[in-house]
Amino acid sequence: MANSALKWKILSLTKKNLIILFGGKSTEHEISVLSAEFVYRSADRSTFNPILVQIDKSGKWNLMSEDAFKGHKKGLIGKVFPAPFGKGTYLIFTENVSKKIRADVFFPVLHGPLGEDGTVQGLFKMLDVPFVGSGVLGSALSMDKEASKKLLFQSGLPVCRYLSCGRNERVSFKRAVKELGLPMFVKPSSAGSSVGVGKVKNEKDYYKMKEEAHRYCDKIIFEEFVEGREIECAVLGNQEPIASVPGEIVLSSEFYSYEAKYILKDAAEIVFPADLPKSVSAKIRSLAVEAFNALYCEGMARVDFFFGKRGIYINELNTIPGFTSISMYPKLWEASGIGSGELIGKLVELAFERHQNEKVLLRAYKR
Repeated sequence: MANSALKWKILSLTKKNLIILFGGKSTEHEISVLSAEFVYRSADRSTFNPILVQIDKSGKWNLMSEDAFKGHKKGLIGKVFPAPFGKGTYLIFTENVSKKIRADVFFPVLHGPLGEDGTVQGLFKMLDVPFVGSGVLGSALSMDKEASKKLLFQSGLPVCRYLSCGRNERVSFKRAVKELGLPMFVKPSSAGSSVGVGKVKNEKDYYKMKEEAHRYCDKIIFEEFVEGREIECAVLGNQEPIASVPGEIVLSSEFYSYEAKYILKDAAEIVFPADLPKSVSAKIRSLAVEAFNALYCEGMARVDFFFGKRGIYINELNTIPGFTSISMYPKLWEASGIGSGELIGKLVELAFERHQNEKVLLRAYKR
């Protein structure tokens, strides 16, 4: 991919305080730490002053040093909270409110609920501060698998058959099999990293995995099994997004579980670019951008597909994809000619671009 497809402005000769927000109150807290370390190490020090802020599992905000990545308690510098102050947004120290650090832009790597679902994005909007990634609407829609599938379907994009089920709703095994067949998958509607996901092969599996999925989300979905290859594509941009070359996840296990992603060695091989016919690769890239736009995404997303004899199906979108050294999103852009440091710079450019565009909107009624 030629980088000339992008037209980027130079940020500023003044270094920007890049607040890398990680951790969070979710099942993906530990993965977020790995993503934060990668972003921290990759950020261009001539442009950015990267600052680590951890949201711990109780929800408190902590200013951290690099020692946080090593699990050292001395990684904690102090407790802070974000607040508007004068003409900017600052991290205010709780023990001494006269101490503050200017927050020029936030880079959230908060995977899963209370980070990827529009909640923290709403806070950034209230603070009137630039932030990387999708806004409230795009984040919320993409995080909710049922909502995203409905909108993708209404946009004429290919999604597999599914059923949704609230905690107090009853979807019988017989009905699910009639509509989806066996095997099928059960998933929490709003979770990530394959947490609470199970492959159902019989009635015993169905009720056991249904209960397990409900541990993580009040609403769950059942999906038909689509036999095929697991393909992923990265998208970058705001009004004119572009797609990376597709990559493939080749599994030695039944599906891409949490363990396969982060714990078990050799459970999956990541191939990029994927070995696909040119026409299929082009179609996947086109669908990735269409899905990105259909769900009102901005900045970045990873779009996951199934490709097999029945064709191409969109599985889901991740608006804060994994950002570790082996994660698909940065790897796909590396394979497309954009290294990790440049990628972070482009994502921050997009954050400032959106923030500046929103400045022209009226916030008060004028006759």
